Amino acid sequence: MMCLLALLITVFFYTPVSAQRFSKKALSDEELVKKMPGFKNGFATVNGVKLHYVAGGTGKALVLLPGWPETWWSYSKIMPALASKYHVIAIDYRGMGTSDKPAEGYDKKTIAGDIYGLLHQLGYEKAFIAGHDIGAQVAFSVAANHSELVEKLIIMDVPHPDESFAAVLMLPALGTPTDKLDPARPFLWWFAFNQMRGLPEDLLEGRFEMAQKYIFHYLLADDRSIGPFDRAVYANAYNTRDAIRAGNGWYQAFSKDIADYKTYEKLTMPVLGIGGPGYDWLRFTLPNKTTDLKIEKIENSGHFIAEEQPETVIRDILQFLN
Repeated sequence: MMCLLALLITVFFYTPVSAQRFSKKALSDEELVKKMPGFKNGFATVNGVKLHYVAGGTGKALVLLPGWPETWWSYSKIMPALASKYHVIAIDYRGMGTSDKPAEGYDKKTIAGDIYGLLHQLGYEKAFIAGHDIGAQVAFSVAANHSELVEKLIIMDVPHPDESFAAVLMLPALGTPTDKLDPARPFLWWFAFNQMRGLPEDLLEGRFEMAQKYIFHYLLADDRSIGPFDRAVYANAYNTRDAIRAGNGWYQAFSKDIADYKTYEKLTMPVLGIGGPGYDWLRFTLPNKTTDLKIEKIENSGHFIAEEQPETVIRDILQFLN
């Protein structure tokens, strides 16, 4: 709880530095994609929502879905290697990055419909689908609702919301660290904070990197794994009221997601779970909804495994898809 209190108190006296260090142009998708040879920005309107994606490489489609509080850029360390084998498509789904931020539709089933529609617009009837964090929940929902599309599924560090999400403790148990994650005793305070409507926007508009600072410090094994430029990219993406509202919408939809999850049959395609601190969470939940499952543990990593241990994640993905 001290993390949340510190955030609420400190944020009013905090002056962002990312905007001073890096220009808006340097943080734009147009400039970011220049750092990714062979990749291009793309936009498509699906279900009335304009979606941004970055694509490159040749071969079968490999879709990468990011998590909160990040964007497609979170996969920048692994995209080039994956693109040597596949046509990689990293998608900012509704509410993320430069994609539209409508008033509703943030449940994972609706977002999965967007992904399905986008891939069909791009001419794909089959794809490998991978996701991290909120993106992992969307990836699972794509597989559950559009199984004919998904050849193989990769879930990274967070499962789809189930009834265990509703039982997350909002008070840390005695002795639970609140500055660095203990996987055996997680303190997921932002699950509650992101349920609020209006308050996060009032507190964090123009200074999202304050919340980002606490999230990254809590969830990273080594804070240096996500550097100042990367943090500026993400803070810039979430600094507006609409971006904060939309990102929180993914959390506010958890109750709907839990209800949808209860209706899903077991997945029949091959599924890979890749977990850092979320390894045991995946090991506990994924067998309940899969028939062909493999789970790998990422050692020496916090939650953001593609940025903290990119070579290991690349290896695990390529071995699974091959």
